Amino acid sequence: MHFLTDMSVKLSSAKREMERAELELERRSKFLSSLIQKKKSVEEQDHRDSLNVRVRASDMPITLQNRAFRSAREHLDAMPGKLDSKGLALALKKDFDSSYGPAWHCIVGTSFGSYVTHSTGGFLYFSIDKVYVLLFKTAVEPLDH
Repeated sequence: MHFLTDMSVKLSSAKREMERAELELERRSKFLSSLIQKKKSVEEQDHRDSLNVRVRASDMPITLQNRAFRSAREHLDAMPGKLDSKGLALALKKDFDSSYGPAWHCIVGTSFGSYVTHSTGGFLYFSIDKVYVLLFKTAVEPLDH
């Protein structure tokens, strides 16, 4: 009987050690995840700074945001002299329609107001240099004839 009690105490002690180890592992995992998230956030901010971009409002995955920033930067840099708002809006719309499907809409300018309805995950309002860009997606439903 004494032997069984000793075994029971040892098993109970081992179980507590295992639980403590699991909690410590979970704590360290959360800490490392937070460090990785901070690093990604800093890298994303550095990327935006290098393109002279400032996000004003967004409901869009980072990868799509970065695509919009790069595309806007490339088109702006390719414009000789004066801003071509319609040209930039058309270029961004075509880029997103061809890459992510219809129906993307884009408004570009230095001063405008808007109120839009967009699909979930398909909204980005940002500035690049002194130009403001509103890029959003709406659902497309087939017409029944």
